[in-house]
Amino acid sequence: MHPRDLSSHTAYEAGRGIEEVARELGMEPDSLVKLASNENPLGPSPAAVEAIREYADRVHSYPKASHADLTAELAERWSLSPGQVWLANGGDGALDYLARATLDPGDRVLVPEPGFAYYGMSARFHHGEVATYPVSKAEEFEQTAEKILADYDGDRIVYLTSPHNPSGSEIALSEVEELAEHTGEDTLIVVDEAYGEFSDRPSAVSLVETRDDVAILRTFSKVYGLAGLRLGYALVPEAWADAYARVNTPFAASEIACRAGLAALSDTEHVERSIAVAHDAREYLYEQLDAPTWESAGNFVLAEVGNASRVATALQERGIIVRDCTSFGLPECIRITCGTEEETRRAITECNEVLREL
Repeated sequence: MHPRDLSSHTAYEAGRGIEEVARELGMEPDSLVKLASNENPLGPSPAAVEAIREYADRVHSYPKASHADLTAELAERWSLSPGQVWLANGGDGALDYLARATLDPGDRVLVPEPGFAYYGMSARFHHGEVATYPVSKAEEFEQTAEKILADYDGDRIVYLTSPHNPSGSEIALSEVEELAEHTGEDTLIVVDEAYGEFSDRPSAVSLVETRDDVAILRTFSKVYGLAGLRLGYALVPEAWADAYARVNTPFAASEIACRAGLAALSDTEHVERSIAVAHDAREYLYEQLDAPTWESAGNFVLAEVGNASRVATALQERGIIVRDCTSFGLPECIRITCGTEEETRRAITECNEVLREL
């Protein structure tokens, strides 16, 4: 007995963790700076930490009330009905729910290349097929409806990422609307706004209020600093509201995750500090790194360094963990997460020295 044929599937390649690298190099974890996974360098909201402690002794109960409370809070925040908020185990869980609700076997989805590998992975898990459209370095990672439509062929789902990972580029709201206008009535446009809080552009959620073919993906992993709790959500058209109960796993988000999420939403000071830290780090990276970079609207910066694998390895040996973007099809680039002022300065100093030596 064997699992079904998974030869067309690819494993998700996550950024390397501090403990993993420390063990490999025989270093103390506290001596390392991890700027590889676009995590919040300030950590979680203090209010969320307090909520985790407060509700830790209640995890023997299923999260019915907390799930409903968080759903209601997010619905009010985005001016939608509670049924339009689909909580999930991370943003990838929300992608799975959208795929379950949309795809029949053999349906094709259109994903950006480079881009988040889980778009295609989720589609294949649900017996869909995957095609790509380029977000090209040669064109400064520009995202437009025209460029995407050039590869559109009646696909059931079209995935957009704004800000885009790993480049940090954005797609304008008007371009999302144009894309939705020029795709078929059976096509769902999914706009992944995992890094949306770091951007100054308006969310595409306004289209969810007026259209039945646009959904938004959001997460608590980035600006809220709750990546380890795995909490995300989709915002879907009103016509999709009833589908959630038919496709989600029972109690899709845990008691602790929901309570921490509620607390994090109320901690505007932590959110504002996190955004300010990212903005400052981005500017410092643009100005001080001795390598070409691209303007980013996320909490990371993409840099062209030559041989990304060699640079990332050399940096790792100096205690700096960055993302080698070879897995994104960019073997000449690294992605550097925006750290604290101290972390960012150290990373730039070490990177500039490595670039001089190589």
